[in-house]
Amino acid sequence: MSDLLWKTSVAGQVDGKTVIRGYPLQDLMGNVNFADTIYLVLKGELPDEASSKMMNAMLTACVDHGIAPPSVVAARTVFSGGNSLNSAVAAGALTLGDYHGGAIEQCMKLFNELLSGEDASDVTALAKSKVAEMRAAKRRFPGFGHKLYKRDPRTVRMLELAGEYGFGGNYINFAVAVQDALEETMGRNMPLNVDGAIAAILCDMGFDWKVGKGMFIIARIPGVVAHIVEEWSREKPFRRLPEGAYAYDGEGLRDVPGA
Repeated sequence: MSDLLWKTSVAGQVDGKTVIRGYPLQDLMGNVNFADTIYLVLKGELPDEASSKMMNAMLTACVDHGIAPPSVVAARTVFSGGNSLNSAVAAGALTLGDYHGGAIEQCMKLFNELLSGEDASDVTALAKSKVAEMRAAKRRFPGFGHKLYKRDPRTVRMLELAGEYGFGGNYINFAVAVQDALEETMGRNMPLNVDGAIAAILCDMGFDWKVGKGMFIIARIPGVVAHIVEEWSREKPFRRLPEGAYAYDGEGLRDVPGA
């Protein structure tokens, strides 16, 4: 019978109390902030002060990047069609995939793969070697490159904070070395972007790569909600593309057989 039960170590009831990873929920309330609670549910333990600050910075970095990303366009469009807020949030969340929000997970997984069993004492040589291997295999590095920035200012700030909070381990050092190796090899700017920086920091903090996309989703949902509420408050229903912003480029006018 016990084999048929669903089991979880995340949350449940102990002696009549709701617990999160063993901590009574009512005791967490008012004593532990939301970012620390997210850390707790994902990692299983409460963060120390440095981890708390780092977690908060990473979540803040991802909270919203404007009206253009697919998650916001989808959420606002679905709400505009007359659907509920929760339906619109779900629509926004469903756009978060490999190309929008997936780079943190992809980068964490790759970093784990590339550094597994490797001597990282000479991180520059290791990065050059791995970049050469990846290029030979025609594999790309997620978490590197940006269409606007030679150096992603969010990454610069994130790495400053990581150093300030004591997170400067093998993964961060490797990520920066890969940036330099990519730029040397490719002859153009290939900055470590904010997704790659967060991926490296999460790896150095001991997080499983499987939480990477979830971290982005958790951080981005407040921004999606804000956009939906703005759509609700500002715009008329049934948002559509303006005339002149789209065109039909299919077959010309044809006769229907037998018509």
